[in-house]
Amino acid sequence: MFSELRPAILMTVVLTIVTGIIYPLAVTGLSDLLLPYQAGGSLIVRDRTIIGSELLGQQFAAPRYFHPRPSTAGDKGYDPTASGGSNLGAIDQRLIDRVKDAAAQLHTERAAPIPVDLVTTSGSGLDPHITPAAAEFQIPRVASARGLPEADVRELVRRQTEGRQLGVLGEPRVNVLLLNLALDDRIAR
Repeated sequence: MFSELRPAILMTVVLTIVTGIIYPLAVTGLSDLLLPYQAGGSLIVRDRTIIGSELLGQQFAAPRYFHPRPSTAGDKGYDPTASGGSNLGAIDQRLIDRVKDAAAQLHTERAAPIPVDLVTTSGSGLDPHITPAAAEFQIPRVASARGLPEADVRELVRRQTEGRQLGVLGEPRVNVLLLNLALDDRIAR
């Protein structure tokens, strides 16, 4: 009987060592060597303080900042330890009410068509990007709150807009944290 179990036990041990120890260590070592910034979480550091990651959305509520997509990650949103979508279906009344409430709030800001990503969450609840249309929608509020011409803010959004990856993958997008930091840097000059 042991002779029949021996290959199964041996394969379990070998595969555990290869896939559970050797492969993760090799990938981690290579990523630290070849892409240290990305392997370290793409952290943004200012004055020796970590202020965020390029990879994770975070809340900006002040009128002077561009706002990200809503988040349902965690109890208060934007919790990286509780990443995940709301899993509410398109006919779920809670989703319908949440979108209606968000749209009503945004209509008090501006009477214009509202980009869908300003009222819906991403699959992870932590998407750091908004569409260029969502950024465009917010330009009048941000410009007014900062006392800047809309054209200047629009130009900053244009410069912060990332194109498709490799020219074909995904859609153009704007990283909210990087855009807000660029705004702060512009004011500090």
